[in-house]
Amino acid sequence: QVQLVESGGGLVQAGGSLRLSCSASGRTFSSSAMGWFRQAPGKEREFVATINWSGTMPSYADSVKGRFTISRDNAKNMVNLQMNSLKPEDTAVYYCAVGWGRLSSNYNYWGQGTQVTVSS
Repeated sequence: QVQLVESGGGLVQAGGSLRLSCSASGRTFSSSAMGWFRQAPGKEREFVATINWSGTMPSYADSVKGRFTISRDNAKNMVNLQMNSLKPEDTAVYYCAVGWGRLSSNYNYWGQGTQVTVSS
C-alpha cells in the first residue's frame, strides 16, 4: 500500500514557476516508477511526466517538454515537478501516481491532487 500527498500548487502569473512535490509512504517507493498527470475542468486527465525508479529515465508530454522537469529523491520518498514558463493552459489539478508510462491505466495509486492556476 502506498499513500501519496501532493503539495506546492497555487496561483502564478503566466511565465512564472512552481515546484510541486509528492510525498510517498510505503516500503515500495524506491523501487517504483512515478508519474504526474493533470486534469483541467471539463477535460480528461492527461499525462504530464514520468520517471523510473532510479530517476535516470524521465519522460514528458510534448506540451511540457523543455519547461517541466520531473525528479525524485528516494531517500526522502519524494517526487518533484519543477514547472517553469507556465502558461494559462497549464491550469489544472495535478496528481502524482505510482506507475510508468503515458496511460493513466498503468498507475495504481493516486494522490488527491493539488491545484495549479496560471493567470494571463
